[in-house]
Amino acid sequence: MSQEVAIVGIGYTSFRPLTPEVSYKELVYEAAVKAYEDAGLDPRSDVDSIVSVAEDFTEGTSIFDEYVPDQLGGMLKPNVTIPGDGIHGLATAYMQIASGIVDVVAVEAHSKASNVLTLPRITAYAMDPVLNRPLRANPVFIAGMEMNRYLYTSGATREHCALVVAKNKRNALLNPAAAFGAALEPDQALDSEMVAYPLSVVDISPHADGAIVVVLASAEVAQSLTDVPIWIRGIGWCNDSPSLENRAWGRAIYAEEAGRMAYRTAGIRNAMDEIDLAEIDDAYSYKELQHLEALGFCEYGRGGFLTADGVTEIEGALPVNASGGSIGGGHLLDASGLRAVVEVALQLRGEAGAHQIPGVETGLAFGWRGVPSTSGAAVILSS
Repeated sequence: MSQEVAIVGIGYTSFRPLTPEVSYKELVYEAAVKAYEDAGLDPRSDVDSIVSVAEDFTEGTSIFDEYVPDQLGGMLKPNVTIPGDGIHGLATAYMQIASGIVDVVAVEAHSKASNVLTLPRITAYAMDPVLNRPLRANPVFIAGMEMNRYLYTSGATREHCALVVAKNKRNALLNPAAAFGAALEPDQALDSEMVAYPLSVVDISPHADGAIVVVLASAEVAQSLTDVPIWIRGIGWCNDSPSLENRAWGRAIYAEEAGRMAYRTAGIRNAMDEIDLAEIDDAYSYKELQHLEALGFCEYGRGGFLTADGVTEIEGALPVNASGGSIGGGHLLDASGLRAVVEVALQLRGEAGAHQIPGVETGLAFGWRGVPSTSGAAVILSS
């Protein structure tokens, strides 16, 4: 694959706990209009392919890509649905362009979590059907078990996790698109109601509704469309064990391998020295620490101390989740990874507003598909 690929258009809605006044199609349409305007493209003539990121179970509709073309201007064009994280969809679009098949691809991901009345039961369908699903374990209970194991083996503490919660909710106050910004102190986070020990209410990212559309283009097209293309330097993904019995509960091996693949393709040798900011999955507070370590920003067991030292603050040496992440912005189901991509791209453009980090040139976005999966994807972006 020799063709370079860049992000040339970004569109997104605000992220809100409830959106009873609009359908998911209307959310996607709003994001699409903004993305095409940003790219200076007419989807009817200029977009070659559409990638949608969705899970039929969550949508309540089989063969979901049949419901995608209208609001994206994709009628009579190739449409494909990726049942994975938003960065998996980005990878699919990247490969379509890098292989020379097409020049311009639109990637869509959205969340209408407020429509799903029994989300934990639907998530449970991802478990092994023979050995795990009959146990009827709530996904949050499984996350609590993993958190307990991670804290035990890594030496991280609930106090470190509370620092993550306070940081991300505080960062979200600077992000007008975020749904759950708050001036929360770490002590308040520690005192919040326990759900599945040691996982408390505020350790869990609350769900939000919203939609994101990103337009990718080949190098030649990108340079003709914008003065600020955001280049995809490297991308990687990995699935670890699908069953609960034989996975590494204390480590995020899927993140380690996805990061290695992305760094290798980007030519990154030292993540801490060469990456200016990171937007990484924080579906649960401990996951930010675990993913920090797995992605090579510090040794195993040092993520909590890195956070306690202020390294991951907006003004720190490695700002992490300056947007507020999912804890502050709202968890967007499979759109969460694409939201991380958008935040890094806006930072690299210098368009992140009140939470803009000065002088950034290279950033990482990482998405995890959530309990009970061990599925992750990483992308390195550069201006």
